[in-house]
Amino acid sequence: MADNLLVVRGLKQYYPVKGGLGKEPSYVKAVDNVDFEVRRGEVFGIVGESGCGKSTLGKSICKLIEPTDGSIVLDGEEIAKYTPKQMRPIRKKVQMVFQDPMASFNPKMKIRDILTEPLMNYKKIKRNERDAKARELLGRIGLEDKENAYPSTLSGGQKQRIAIVRALAMNPDVMLFDEPTSALDPEMVGEVLELIKELAKDGMTMVIVTHEMGFAREVANRVMFFNDGVITEENEPNELFGNPQNARLKEFL
Repeated sequence: MADNLLVVRGLKQYYPVKGGLGKEPSYVKAVDNVDFEVRRGEVFGIVGESGCGKSTLGKSICKLIEPTDGSIVLDGEEIAKYTPKQMRPIRKKVQMVFQDPMASFNPKMKIRDILTEPLMNYKKIKRNERDAKARELLGRIGLEDKENAYPSTLSGGQKQRIAIVRALAMNPDVMLFDEPTSALDPEMVGEVLELIKELAKDGMTMVIVTHEMGFAREVANRVMFFNDGVITEENEPNELFGNPQNARLKEFL
């Protein structure tokens, strides 16, 4: 369909496991022949138990790890076999927010510089324009006074909100979230989820790996239940959570 921004076909992520003496190696199938698509402006949720392969799926989609096989088409462009050099301009189109925001932060940099670093590296924007953009982003999340702060002085919720607007600074076509609240204290979860809800209202295309079932039900247009490396069920959230068809999904819920 013309409105599909992301199309994944036959995606596989296999990891070899050495066999005994004289035995052929076997494989752990973290992602096994997965097909799905995400429409422009859609919020696509991925839920499943820990270790089922859903985070690996997200990292494979944005090529942080190389897929074993399959097709990944982003805005009409096949990127599955792209080299790191070929992927560089694609990084502006797809951004990923991790469980731990410090995965994308340099702890020795001020928050302003953390926000402006990707603008300098990928978009070559002038310093005064970068700083203005950083202040605009901090204003959006109510952290204007943190411009010259260091990450160590921020709460977990503040760090994650900054990680989100840092990704947003690139004006990506699609944002992927890998359990964005799993590393947060319970009282900090709400502020991060509210920011993601705002992005959904603004029409941002998002793929969200999450363990927050209520959040997935509220914000997603469609939800996939991922189990043992495969899509076990996919549906609109009210139907998937309210009337699950798969026995494993029923047990999980």
